[in-house]
Amino acid sequence: MGSPTMAVNLPFKPETLDSNIDFYRDIESSALYKMLPANAKEYVKASPHLLEYLSVFPVNTYGIPLFISELKKDLRSMKSPNIIYPVNDTTFVHILPDPDDVRNYYIPIEPSFLHSVTAMLPTIDLKLIDLIDALEDDPISDKERAEVLKKMLASVAVIRPKGTDLALMTGTNAAGTQDLKSKITTFLNTDFTAQKKMKDVKKKHQVPLTPDGKVILTDEEYRAIEYLLIRDKIDMGVLKPFLSDNYIEDISCDGVGPIFIEHKIFKGLKSVIEFKVSSELDEFVVKMAERIKRPITYRSPIVDATLLDGSRINIVYGTAISRHGSNFSIRKVNEVPLSILNIVESGGIDYMCAAYLWVCVEYGMSLFVSGETASGKTTLLNAITTFIPPENKIVTIEDTPELTVPHRNWVREVALAKGKGEGDGGSGEVSMFDLLKAALRQRPNQILVGEIRGVEGAVAFGAMQTGHPVMSTFHAASVEKLIQRLCGDPINIPRTYVDNLNLVVIQSAVKRPDGQLVRRMISCNELVGFNPETQGFTFVQMFTWDPVSDTFIWTGKGSSVLLENKIATMLGIPDNKKAEIYLEVEKRAKILERLHKAGYIKFWDLFHMMTKIKKQGLLTIGS
Repeated sequence: MGSPTMAVNLPFKPETLDSNIDFYRDIESSALYKMLPANAKEYVKASPHLLEYLSVFPVNTYGIPLFISELKKDLRSMKSPNIIYPVNDTTFVHILPDPDDVRNYYIPIEPSFLHSVTAMLPTIDLKLIDLIDALEDDPISDKERAEVLKKMLASVAVIRPKGTDLALMTGTNAAGTQDLKSKITTFLNTDFTAQKKMKDVKKKHQVPLTPDGKVILTDEEYRAIEYLLIRDKIDMGVLKPFLSDNYIEDISCDGVGPIFIEHKIFKGLKSVIEFKVSSELDEFVVKMAERIKRPITYRSPIVDATLLDGSRINIVYGTAISRHGSNFSIRKVNEVPLSILNIVESGGIDYMCAAYLWVCVEYGMSLFVSGETASGKTTLLNAITTFIPPENKIVTIEDTPELTVPHRNWVREVALAKGKGEGDGGSGEVSMFDLLKAALRQRPNQILVGEIRGVEGAVAFGAMQTGHPVMSTFHAASVEKLIQRLCGDPINIPRTYVDNLNLVVIQSAVKRPDGQLVRRMISCNELVGFNPETQGFTFVQMFTWDPVSDTFIWTGKGSSVLLENKIATMLGIPDNKKAEIYLEVEKRAKILERLHKAGYIKFWDLFHMMTKIKKQGLLTIGS
């Protein structure tokens, strides 16, 4: 992606402390450095651009930020956070309060943040273009492209050695590099939203060159330019720090204005990165769509896709349908899925309910995880996959790939939208309906559907009738509404088919008394059957969430149709001993609790331990 032109709107008036200090070569002589706590000194030694940022930050007004390597949940209670934490080796984030708004500021601090290297980029771009044109083979992967860019930069630029007179390198009486005050002035006076021609930029800013035409850079300028080239031409541009931050759940741009963040710790935040004019926002989303190979146009202005890191993105292009300008939303996914114990730890479910789901899933019950948008449906469904027997064959069907299954025998299929087909006929489409029909021929033990919302629902219920357990997510806030949607357009499931679905888990995002938004399993329900006389359905709540105590109640203990009439019957347990199956649920709840205390919390670790427990014969009902 090319470098977008957008504004950096700092929420404070920059100050200049230690303006004569070279933060990259003489850091320990800085008075500000001496004021920092020990952990902060380690950060700025490794990343001097962080100290450069701190030098313009008004510490006399806000105080020195608190440097934290890992954010904890107890930080949520901070009313006026002034915190800096690392995103990776080069990027940091500053959380700063806004006295006039409930949303705090999110300030990404990158190697290029305060450097005037933007002025040098047009010159370097022109030199790189000549080299790129001369390439015999195009690099294929992003890693290869990054390495090519690094090599090309090394061939068009030279680092100025410490203490070397710039005039000697240029062969002229050129002035030295900008001091910090000049850099800050350049940064603040740069109109990032203005379209400037390269020749104008080159005329205004004198780029020092060697006699043979190489750009002369300091160490820090070289690192900043290298970072920018890879960030803007290979990665997702200004979105890179947001996508790299593991504490971010959602990234959204509602049109002209700032980028908004949904943070795991600090909740709703507003970024200092913002779009000033709609034309620049349009340009950015077009480039972003091209980057993910889903071109967007006025004729096709909406894109749903998956980014390279697995995050889910929605783009709406143009002012015709989005009055504030183009907009986009990114829902980030964890590189490693959350396990069921992670969800227990966060209070989203408890051991007993998890154990109940374990028994039901292991013995082939079909279930839907249902709820509103961003309620944690996919997260819970993914966590439940560890309950599927490790020897089973699983087929997942999605329109955007989000599910991660720990099993080796896993067929992962993704729907192909119109315009994404290649070869032969050009554009093509393979719907989830098509994939689901094909999955039935692949002899799966379980079929997982990312979300049921259309005609694929009929095939899913047909699969249930033939003995294929189906697990999926669904948009409905209650069992009643779920049934209504299933039986209405466009799904149109016959009412007599609905009870092939065994379990419905209702998931919701709710607010606690302290105002914190949390995700909870509201209820776990067994579908019992359809009454043709009343045209109604019978379902039994097995577990319910008590909002007052924030706990889960096993309301259906002793009255489970699935445990007693289906699973116990399947296992040949006599009627007089069917009640023992509830003891199995309690046993597995204790197993999960012990695994949790033993530290087997991560997704893969938990699955491997559960596999070992199964091989030892500890999960045989009645043992």
